[in-house]
Amino acid sequence: MLNAIRSGSMIEIILTAFSLLVMLFVVFPVHECSHALAAKLLGDDTAERQGRITLNPFAHLDLMGTIGILAFGIGWAKPVPVNPARCRKVSQKAAMAITAAAGPMANFVSSLIFMIIMKVLIVSYSGSDSAPDALYYIIMALRIIIDIDLFNGVFNLLPVPPFDGSRVFFAFLPNKYYFAIMKYEQYIMIALLLLMWTGILSIPFSFLSNALYSLFDLITKFIC
Repeated sequence: MLNAIRSGSMIEIILTAFSLLVMLFVVFPVHECSHALAAKLLGDDTAERQGRITLNPFAHLDLMGTIGILAFGIGWAKPVPVNPARCRKVSQKAAMAITAAAGPMANFVSSLIFMIIMKVLIVSYSGSDSAPDALYYIIMALRIIIDIDLFNGVFNLLPVPPFDGSRVFFAFLPNKYYFAIMKYEQYIMIALLLLMWTGILSIPFSFLSNALYSLFDLITKFIC
């Protein structure tokens, strides 16, 4: 956001502000609520008792993470508490993997739903000479939401702590290797933040999220 303000471009400021709000009020709630719901379905009601099975963004926002998003474009939501020992329907490792994967999968599913809505609106917009201008901006907004949703889902599949992908990956590792890696979680996080700041990480993740966008576009070709 700071870079957008420095640019002096009103369009860039508006688009950046909208993207950040999408992250905070759409992408994060979908992601975190899905973690909580998956845990509940497996038998752990810890997150439910803390009010995390909701799409209300204020139940998931973290103060420092929100400040980071608004100021620097890098932030996070409150972690969803999961107690694998209470997930009695599956093994603890399976519970860890399933609840972790639920977040990114929810981002992908919601992206597909948003794309279907966007394409229906595109057909309506292109097929009408009297379509309101607001419809065009809604379509543009949906495109931004889809892009951010996909990027967040792909990014969280990174197989290093503290991201969801690490929980899935570590579920297949012996405990001794898991705990050995987790000792360095804070250092790994700092290194990742630095890489994110330089923009290096955005290259492979943008490629993957664009590939998913192309796949979803192909799946929804029956609309337009």
